[in-house]
Amino acid sequence: MLTRLLSLRCRCGTLCSVVAYALTMLCVFWVVLRGAESMGYNWQWYRVPRFILLPDGSPGPLLQGAGITLLVSALGFVGAAVLALGTALLRLSGSVIGQAAARCYLELIRNTPLLVQIFFVYFVIAPAVGLGRLPSAVLALALFEGAYASEIIRAGILAIPRGQWEGALSLGMSRASVYMQVILPQALRNILPPLTSQAVSLIKDSALVSTIAIYDLTMHGQAIIAETFLSFEIWSVVAAIYLVFTVTLSSLARLMEKRSSSPHLEDSCTE
Repeated sequence: MLTRLLSLRCRCGTLCSVVAYALTMLCVFWVVLRGAESMGYNWQWYRVPRFILLPDGSPGPLLQGAGITLLVSALGFVGAAVLALGTALLRLSGSVIGQAAARCYLELIRNTPLLVQIFFVYFVIAPAVGLGRLPSAVLALALFEGAYASEIIRAGILAIPRGQWEGALSLGMSRASVYMQVILPQALRNILPPLTSQAVSLIKDSALVSTIAIYDLTMHGQAIIAETFLSFEIWSVVAAIYLVFTVTLSSLARLMEKRSSSPHLEDSCTE
């Protein structure tokens, strides 16, 4: 009986969420239509498809920009993961210098805007070391997202019971072996969902790289609007493409979270 009640509650909650989302989107759509009507805007959706796919079937400017967005986001996430793991291990180490360095990095990155960091990397660091626009954008995103992801990894490591450490060390394993063979594989299951959510934030934050002339999805949208004045249509398509990316990753994060939850709770919402 309890299982049926929990199942009914889960289904009702999901249905209410879908209905609320649909109503919200209808309200937003109505507001956009009313705003455009009050401005005397002439919708020209028939001109949009050629910016997505060219007549010969090759990707149009928007799809090309979407590819750059995915490339920058993917490289930034890889760099952020490496930085986050290193920072988390430094904070958990017994080295005072390592802990201080990691803490300084976290405080510096988390207390300054991403846009300022992008400008600093591109206009200050990049000329000194010979970085181009794309590597500068990837570096800035990796530094920014790595600071937040490091806390996720550190929390995942701290969540492992102390007995796991003691058992592995009693077998004569080195500290590095304990991390690689015992701790990190177990922590990975817990940190994958929040790390995926962090990847969603990275995709949205990547729109700021257009400020240093990276022709990503946002930059291509701005260029098309400057040429055609199709503000409503192009920004709607750009937003839809970002939405596809983020919803896909968010769904993946929810799936991972569901699989990592306890079997009892999972069964109560699926039976």
